[in-house]
Amino acid sequence: MSPSVASVTMAYNAARVLPRQIEALLQQWRALQEIIVVDNASTDGTGAMLAERYPQVTVLRMKENSGAAGAWARGLTYAALEKSHEWVWSLDDDSVPATDVLVRLLEGIGSLNGAQAEVGMVVPMPVHRGTGICYPPFLWRNGFVKATAEQVNQPIWFADMAIASGSLVRREVVRKIGVPRADFFMDVFDFEYCLRIRSQGYRIAVITRAEMSHEIGSTRKINLLGYKRVWMNQPPWREYYFTRNLTYLGWSLYPNGSTKRSVARYLAVRGVQVLLTGNRKLPRLMRMIQGFHDGVRGRLGIPLRPTDDTPQQKRGGLSKAEHVEAERA
Repeated sequence: MSPSVASVTMAYNAARVLPRQIEALLQQWRALQEIIVVDNASTDGTGAMLAERYPQVTVLRMKENSGAAGAWARGLTYAALEKSHEWVWSLDDDSVPATDVLVRLLEGIGSLNGAQAEVGMVVPMPVHRGTGICYPPFLWRNGFVKATAEQVNQPIWFADMAIASGSLVRREVVRKIGVPRADFFMDVFDFEYCLRIRSQGYRIAVITRAEMSHEIGSTRKINLLGYKRVWMNQPPWREYYFTRNLTYLGWSLYPNGSTKRSVARYLAVRGVQVLLTGNRKLPRLMRMIQGFHDGVRGRLGIPLRPTDDTPQQKRGGLSKAEHVEAERA
């Protein structure tokens, strides 16, 4: 019998971009049993647009913007625990899956035969439309480890951490380990959830040929000291949450020397990238320092929102990309 699959989209001020995704979901080769959108207290008419154009879509309206982490937690609670869908397909509001992505993910699960029960999450390969940059999931060895080219080229391989958008989460996993941590607000919450999945003995299967268009910030390729790198130009408030949550991961959830060194090294490189190639260098570095301070002390929650960068906004310091990011966070 075919499993019940529902999609959950984490949306905020997405009236302009969301129709492309809904149309893609409706055209999937394998029909979804339910399409769910968690409207994160949007102010641009997202809810009204969905009600008018897509009455078949289930809309969960949040009272306030709880970030991607809170929206994902609410969506998984509804889809997996309240409606008992066997698999929940999670998506950011700007992710547009090709019509064959869901089929390829489910076929990947089916090809595992006896190992199916071990898989708690199945993920595609996210690819940036504009640059062609691929974001392969990570391995975790008391710190981030990139998968080898040999692994990435396998039809199916197993990772430890993947981004939330595009992931299929098994209902049994949600019942056993709970939902993502809403107090992370933005960034790294999906990595923490993946590590929780792995800690319970479940595996995360990557289906290589299931490619899905996805954008993480304003991404471009740069040449840094002779090395080609992927650069994600994030606004200051995003630098805060990424730094804080990653630091918390290393200092509180997996507190050993190797993890701390790995996190510190990663953030140091990030800081150098901000200095050498970023705009609004000082505000972003200050947010990183603030995030590191709060992460070490375990101070989570939502102390900062995009509008808290108003001093810079009043001086006209926000780039076009940052204005878009602030509106959609």
